[in-house]
Amino acid sequence: MTTAKAKKAQQLIHPDRDNRFSSEDNPFEAMMLRFDDAARRLKLEPGLYKVLRAPEKQLIVSIPIMRDNGEIEVFTGFRVQHNTSRGPAKGGIRFDMAVSIDEVKALAAWMTWKCAVVNLPFGGGKGGVICDPSTMSMAELERLTRRYTAAIIDIIGPDQDVPAPDVNTNERVMAWIMDTYSMHKRHTVTAVVTGKPIDMGGSQGRRDATGRGCLVVTMRALQRKKMKVQGATVAVQGFGNVGATAARLMAEVGMKIVAVSDKSGAIHNPKGIDIAKAEQFIKAHTFLEGFPGAKPISNEELLALPVDVLVPAALENVITSKNAAKIRAKIICEGANGPTTAQADAILDAKGIYVIPDILANAGGVTVSYFEWVQDRGGYFWDEKTVNERLEKIMITSFDEVSEMSVKHKVSMRIGAYMLSIQRVAAMHRLRGLYA
Repeated sequence: MTTAKAKKAQQLIHPDRDNRFSSEDNPFEAMMLRFDDAARRLKLEPGLYKVLRAPEKQLIVSIPIMRDNGEIEVFTGFRVQHNTSRGPAKGGIRFDMAVSIDEVKALAAWMTWKCAVVNLPFGGGKGGVICDPSTMSMAELERLTRRYTAAIIDIIGPDQDVPAPDVNTNERVMAWIMDTYSMHKRHTVTAVVTGKPIDMGGSQGRRDATGRGCLVVTMRALQRKKMKVQGATVAVQGFGNVGATAARLMAEVGMKIVAVSDKSGAIHNPKGIDIAKAEQFIKAHTFLEGFPGAKPISNEELLALPVDVLVPAALENVITSKNAAKIRAKIICEGANGPTTAQADAILDAKGIYVIPDILANAGGVTVSYFEWVQDRGGYFWDEKTVNERLEKIMITSFDEVSEMSVKHKVSMRIGAYMLSIQRVAAMHRLRGLYA
């Protein structure tokens, strides 16, 4: 696609906001471009547009902790609640140097739409702390987590806001949050967070949930496109929990994983990569670099491979206006949050690439988080088979509802997902009215 055609395609998204494409890597701006397009197509009332566009709460906290060497350091933390009309806010907490208020706002809004698209009784929230966990001891991370929890404790809780793991946080961090919250409340409150260890009220199937959700919607997309599951070629960018799980589960149903990547680079074998061996290799060597039986390639080369399915499961903004024209996959399943920029959307649409958007594709994680919350509140726990069956039912139903919206309004799956989500959240606001 030429630059002129790409620009024209971009203008079709939102003709009166062309100047907003100046910051392609801004996650909040990218989310709002999609929101604006969907809201316009739904003819959303101006008042509701203003309500749904603005986060309900934005909390910025200072987190002083004592380092192991006795020095005091002050970190900055955030917690944003975008919308709670359908239920408590739901969203992860990330520890990373790249955390910013714009990123947290965007991710909180994404969670609003993600929960609504799979019809969960949650709103959207997100949190983060600007820090580099790789330079911190376990004791320092615990002190940071507990102090951050104490700083945001007034706005979290099973009926208010339920955090979960995200980038550089895990079951252990969730256990610290749950314990800190419980100590303040003077009784054990397991439902304050999800993604906990099983022994603390975590759910079976939670670790594989996001990757399993990617599998379910990918199989549905292959069926919709009249493509075979057996032998379908797949490239997975990112080999963390989501990417590795998706690759393993896709291989188990007969798909051929021809490329995977991590921070060290990518590996490619057109005959297929043994995912079980790749996972074992990483356990022994930390990275995929040097994995035998596959050719090393760059992440950019992986994204451009001529495969049936591409799964970007790493970070935001990996498919942009600079490389979207090079993408040759027939289907993209967005395992990560925001892997495709708003500018890239129009280019992929023009190429006829079928994109399963992030707010649908990776909603398996929040769906099983919902199951965990339900189990904690009821004090009754399900086996993994039950969890997986209920997850599959919700993901298939949600995919079909988004597809129906997409076909009805002649829009992409992404805009169809946003339209479905906004429609559901707006309907709740209309029913509840405006408190004054």
